Amino acid sequence: MADDSGLSFSFPAIHRRKVTAAFDGGRLTSDGGVLLLAQAERRLGIAARLAVCIADPRDQSRVVHSLADILRARMLAISCGYEDADDLDTLRHDPGFKLALGKLPDGLVGLASQPTMSRWENAPTTRELARLTGTLVDLYCASYPAPPVAVTLDIDDTVDVVHGMQQLSFWNGHHGERCFLPIHVYDTATGRPVAMLLRTGKTPSGAEVAAHIRRLVRRIRRHWPDTRITLRGDGHYGRPEPMRWCEENGIDYVFGLPGNTTLHADPIITTEADACATDRATGGLVELRRYTETRYAAKSWGDHKRRVAARIEASPLGLDIRFVVTSLTSGSAEYIYDTLYCARGQAENLIKLHKAQLKSDRTSCRSANANQMRIILHTAAYWLMWAVRQAMPANTPLRTAEFTTIRLRLLKLGARVIENASRIRVAFASACPEAALFRTISLNLRAAGP
Repeated sequence: MADDSGLSFSFPAIHRRKVTAAFDGGRLTSDGGVLLLAQAERRLGIAARLAVCIADPRDQSRVVHSLADILRARMLAISCGYEDADDLDTLRHDPGFKLALGKLPDGLVGLASQPTMSRWENAPTTRELARLTGTLVDLYCASYPAPPVAVTLDIDDTVDVVHGMQQLSFWNGHHGERCFLPIHVYDTATGRPVAMLLRTGKTPSGAEVAAHIRRLVRRIRRHWPDTRITLRGDGHYGRPEPMRWCEENGIDYVFGLPGNTTLHADPIITTEADACATDRATGGLVELRRYTETRYAAKSWGDHKRRVAARIEASPLGLDIRFVVTSLTSGSAEYIYDTLYCARGQAENLIKLHKAQLKSDRTSCRSANANQMRIILHTAAYWLMWAVRQAMPANTPLRTAEFTTIRLRLLKLGARVIENASRIRVAFASACPEAALFRTISLNLRAAGP
């Protein structure tokens, strides 16, 4: 098919003057903010870190695009909203993206094409993917200037619906879909991603959860041997195997605990629940909350009783009782449930940034390894967006904005790229609403960079 992008077309006349248009403006980019992402990438060094984990069998004397540049172009494109590799067939000649990868905008050689991107998505072996995942954990630890005294990590899984017979896809009766259930781990207090792992579409077993936690914590302990680590998760993770491993290795936990007849019949729980229901009714209240705690051991736990905090809510609809199990010995039941456990809800927003706004659910490859590689690249793109957001002044409204808002306001900026013998000039629109913030972010990233 012939390229008709240069053909002109018209808009309604204004003041009796004809308005025509064509995509023939020359060296223009619609993603001027990619230069901010490039500064963030240079500061974090993600592409180079990931590239050394993958074997490159090519004859280096004939290589046009280094592996680091190929990965860098892919993560920059994902951050700018081009989640599909075939977008690179056009973007490879975009002057903004070429500048972001250190190439002259008028140079004859563009960036790597879609087939090259796809080949490298399918290239890493299982062992290399493990190294890549560990490198992202190392990046998380390196993002702190000094080892923190304590961190709380949220672990959760999310449904990733598939549309074929990809490896690891599985029918999940709860979601009613054939899907993956990848595990996400975040440092929710700061919004940092820690680790993402593609896995089959069934609920993880206790042994599987314990194995994932063991590998993650051991990697973190290489950097932070004395940091106090607390794990938070829903009822999928409140299994005896992960709790036992955490207790044996000095890791605190707060996990959701599904209710059962034994817990609901516990004398402490029933006494507090009856009092809560009575006080609500006699006081004429719409709803009333109380908190209490007990010691409990399920059959699968053996004889070891653990601390269980309960939130009891009485309303006209009846009693609603929720439980969490924890290794923490300090803090009231109200603090454990309301302040500590309920804060894990923020992890759902971080998963939304990763999955919905950076499109990490585009796991359509046949190979499970290729899909895991895509999740790694999308996590790298998350780091770039996070770094740009962190470079904003603390009182800026966009400092707490979602990635789609940041992309719209700071990345999707039209710019003309002017190249001459002595310099390259990027001319943004004079009426850009975020011009001052854009300049500040650029200066902050440059000052903090290598």
